[in-house]
Amino acid sequence: MITVHLRYEIDAEKLADFHEYGRRWIRLVNRLGGVHHGYFLPSEGDSDEAFALFTFSSLADYEKYRLAAAEDPECIDAYRFAVETKCIRRYERRFLSPVFD
Repeated sequence: MITVHLRYEIDAEKLADFHEYGRRWIRLVNRLGGVHHGYFLPSEGDSDEAFALFTFSSLADYEKYRLAAAEDPECIDAYRFAVETKCIRRYERRFLSPVFD
């Protein structure tokens, strides 16, 4: 199992746009074989930092998702939405192996 952790630097003035971006990707990740654990937007503290977590059964499955997302019209549209609104300044991606009891 592999969990993808995304840390976003967002435009705090465009929080509604980032919320829409996240709402789209939750559905898309789930549709393309992952399990999305949600987006975590600023509440208190840093107003320009947000996070997302989603899991795939393997790194190979994640790579299949990436290939499929690159050609999926809804994924392309969701990415285009972020570019056009400029709600994301930059992001970092980490791959984590969860430990469960």
